[in-house]
Amino acid sequence: MKSNFLVLCVLSLLIFQSSCVSKKQFNSIQSELDRANEKAELSEQKMVQSRTLLKENVESLNATKRQSEKLQTDLATAQNAIKVREDQLKDLRVQLGDCQEQRNRQLSAVGDLTVLSQAANENIKETLSQMQNKDRYIRHLLTAKSKADSINLALAMNLKSVLSKGIDDEDIEVKVDKTVVFVNLSDKMLYQSGSAKLTTRANEVLGKIAQIINSRPDLEVMVEGYTDNVPISSECVQDNWDLSVKRATSVVRILQENYNIDPNRLIAAGRGQFNMLAANDTAEGRSLNRRTRIIILPRLNQFYDLLNPANVPQ
Repeated sequence: MKSNFLVLCVLSLLIFQSSCVSKKQFNSIQSELDRANEKAELSEQKMVQSRTLLKENVESLNATKRQSEKLQTDLATAQNAIKVREDQLKDLRVQLGDCQEQRNRQLSAVGDLTVLSQAANENIKETLSQMQNKDRYIRHLLTAKSKADSINLALAMNLKSVLSKGIDDEDIEVKVDKTVVFVNLSDKMLYQSGSAKLTTRANEVLGKIAQIINSRPDLEVMVEGYTDNVPISSECVQDNWDLSVKRATSVVRILQENYNIDPNRLIAAGRGQFNMLAANDTAEGRSLNRRTRIIILPRLNQFYDLLNPANVPQ
């Protein structure tokens, strides 16, 4: 604005004095005017450049400020991470101390073990030897049990096969129970009512059972008589105990006399009205309880031989 005003003044002066000055003076004034315009333009250009440079400097300052703020944030983050690492390092030092303490205790324990006396070492060897012997004995018992189970299963199958030939009766039951095989026979098939006298049907069934017993001379036979709880008393029978024994004795006598079974292998026992299979409240229950059980079992000396530690294979 000042430069334009200066130019107007100069032009006015020139116009005013044009009539009064010479051409030479006019040219001189014109030259000064041109130089003044050039200076004004140059000054204006420098001012524009200064504004541009100032703007650039402000933008650069703002960018630097933003970068500084980012660096401050990054620094705070790094400081927090360092603190976390320091805490973790502290925990690791504590754990390392615990591990070292535990190692020292273990080394101390190992040191204590190394000072065991020779007698203690011998005791350990003896204990290990006993454990090995017991382990062999247990394996021997398991083998013996498996063998006995197999023998009993085969014996039960043979009995069922023999009794099924020509005899299809619900009054006969063959079972394997633990270490023995037994046959349950109902009283109505074996005996006349209220007595120990055997029926014709009984001789047929006992003959088939005797075939199996004779094929296994290494086994013993126990005959058990059972009754219901209905009281009985007669000239020949005193009570249910007496009846159960007499019935068992009748079966044993037939096995010995008719089928030549060694009496040394036979046992007669009466169980009376006890060891029931069912309640005696109904006719069906009493019928189940009136039975005779023929038990085929190993001799006691054979059983003890199975358990004898001297028979354990080395």
